[in-house]
Amino acid sequence: MNVQVNGVILYYEKQGSGPPLVLLHGNGEDGRIFDRTAEVLAPHYTVYTIDSRCHGQSSRDVPLSYDLMAADVLAFSKALKLEKPVICGFSDGGIVALLAAIRAPELPGALIACGANTTPAGLKWPVRLGMALRYLVCREPRTKMMLCQPQISPAMLGRIQVPTLVLCGTHDMIRPADSRAIAAAIPGAQLQELPHEGHGTYIVHSPKLAHLVLAFLRSL
Repeated sequence: MNVQVNGVILYYEKQGSGPPLVLLHGNGEDGRIFDRTAEVLAPHYTVYTIDSRCHGQSSRDVPLSYDLMAADVLAFSKALKLEKPVICGFSDGGIVALLAAIRAPELPGALIACGANTTPAGLKWPVRLGMALRYLVCREPRTKMMLCQPQISPAMLGRIQVPTLVLCGTHDMIRPADSRAIAAAIPGAQLQELPHEGHGTYIVHSPKLAHLVLAFLRSL
């Protein structure tokens, strides 16, 4: 399905029944990475998987930034009349989820940020170096965005007022200190560092994330 919001067309898929839960993918991916996650969540929630702008089947060749993608998510929620959706984002999607909750603290019912970073320096240096070399070759806007953005301060994170779970793998490409700083800055946030997991090993085409999400939401 498609919806026109914030000057772009977003492609999304919807399945399941119950309270709304929005899944946001990472850089260079699309909503299909959540196939196994959505399958497990669908009996409990109405699950929306969105292709971000410049990704998947959504609008291409349009301006791109984390702030714009956060505005897209807020406009999407308004257009579909989602009441207190749970917003769960992975990697770039985790950044977008944080920014959406910062911009509209009243919108989400709960927030889950997986493998998110607050600044480019939150990425481990070999990852940043690889991205920089890649950008020299491909000049891809999505890569440039990761090298320059986001810029999220602890004060900004302090505006988030909903139950929040911060997830990261012990072998993540995000620096552990950055994940811990995110959880420390958000009032009441929980942090789970997942043993033996990488950046997306518990998310991409995996049911593991769904069980972590369900356990968190049932604890509220």
